[in-house]
Amino acid sequence: MSGYYFRLTIKFDFMKRYNYSSIRLLSLISLLLLFFSCKGNDNRKEVARLVAEWQGKEIAFPDEMIFTRYLTDTIAYQMPESGYKVLVYVDSIGCTSCKLQLSKWKELIACTDSVTGGTVPFLFFFHAKDPKEINYLLKVDKFDLPVCIDKEDRLNRLNKFPSDITFQTFLLDKDNKVAVIGNPVHNLAVRDLYVKQITRKDTPGNNLSKTIAEAGVTEESPI
Repeated sequence: MSGYYFRLTIKFDFMKRYNYSSIRLLSLISLLLLFFSCKGNDNRKEVARLVAEWQGKEIAFPDEMIFTRYLTDTIAYQMPESGYKVLVYVDSIGCTSCKLQLSKWKELIACTDSVTGGTVPFLFFFHAKDPKEINYLLKVDKFDLPVCIDKEDRLNRLNKFPSDITFQTFLLDKDNKVAVIGNPVHNLAVRDLYVKQITRKDTPGNNLSKTIAEAGVTEESPI
């Protein structure tokens, strides 16, 4: 790197304009700094736009969702009421096994269950061209969690998810609003944000001003 230092603008009326609580604002700033560290300069404005757009956005779910185990046994599944839930959307583009990494999801689910007592559900929605491939991957990794095969891509049509797989996984709050956006099995820092949010270990009130100051304040903001 050339030593270039990207300075993120946080305008003073940001919280008012976007109606962000301090918790949501800190999460937003953390995500922006995280993704900026992984993206080139040309993509930073688009990343900032996506994070700001989806943070706090309510996700709509289709009616009559059908969940299944190994694509054979249909499960009577009702959307759980919980403080948080993880939504994983997988589209039909590219290498499904590369994007999915089910073994890592099993580890994350086990870790989350150990600290929450199994109260955080994980919802997997697959829009797959070849359901047989999904079935094969599920069986290879012995992934027996119920999943939804969304043949008509109804979930995506309702919400119009970003095409970038980085932004197709969400931690949702009890109102199905996005608390954290990003894939926790692809990025350990995003995983840490999920765990902190779920376990309520973050204390934004004490460190909010410091976090904003460290982010930098200029007139170059993409926000």
